[in-house]
Amino acid sequence: MNRKLVIGDVHGGLKAIHQVLERANVTNNDTLIFLGDFVDGWSESPAVLDFLIGLQKKQPCVFIRGNHDELLLDWLLGNNENIDEKLWFQHGGEATVLSYQKTDSTTKEKHIHFLQSLQDYYLDKENRLFIHAGFTNMKGVEHEFFKPLFYWDRTPWETALAIDSQLSKDAITYPLRLKIYNEIFIGHTPVTKIDETIPVNKACVWNVDTGAAFKGKLTIMDVDTKEFWQSDSLPELYPTEKGRN
Repeated sequence: MNRKLVIGDVHGGLKAIHQVLERANVTNNDTLIFLGDFVDGWSESPAVLDFLIGLQKKQPCVFIRGNHDELLLDWLLGNNENIDEKLWFQHGGEATVLSYQKTDSTTKEKHIHFLQSLQDYYLDKENRLFIHAGFTNMKGVEHEFFKPLFYWDRTPWETALAIDSQLSKDAITYPLRLKIYNEIFIGHTPVTKIDETIPVNKACVWNVDTGAAFKGKLTIMDVDTKEFWQSDSLPELYPTEKGRN
């Protein structure tokens, strides 16, 4: 098989990565697209990055930048003026900082290089967009003026949720941003916020963040068939930890 598989927000849950790769019977011929937020939440953020660095040497991988990945990069580089430490710690950063207390300088340098190499988005030959959060320019991601919106903005998902399912794409009121790409795959906003536990499709948007940072599971999904596999809930995998709960 030569599948294209997309993986939602990990948030330091290495055990969940191992589970979904095994349950989806991933082979070295499969292309893995990670939607970002590899860190912040559960206790294995450094180990997650180590694993991903090794994984890309074995098979095709695409790593998208998430907002939490950028926060960690700023912290590792000492760019503290870019971080609201209190807010970051409340949203998983404290667990990450604590986990780095046992990480040597050589490993930190490898992680800095990896985090700097992350892509803002990935657009495949089938005109499918993979992005952590969203974009605001009505002409598409290539025209976005403020790049951090790629990993902070939530408006494509909120727009897709609000669209009347009966509204025709030809209607003059149909959102232009949702006409550009055949499909958009995102993370960033857990579907558990709308009481869902599996990937959710609204308009052309697929949200694959199934709440692994909180009480949910990590999801891997076949981009073509939409078949998906999930880990156990993260609190079950890390029973002595609170994650971002």
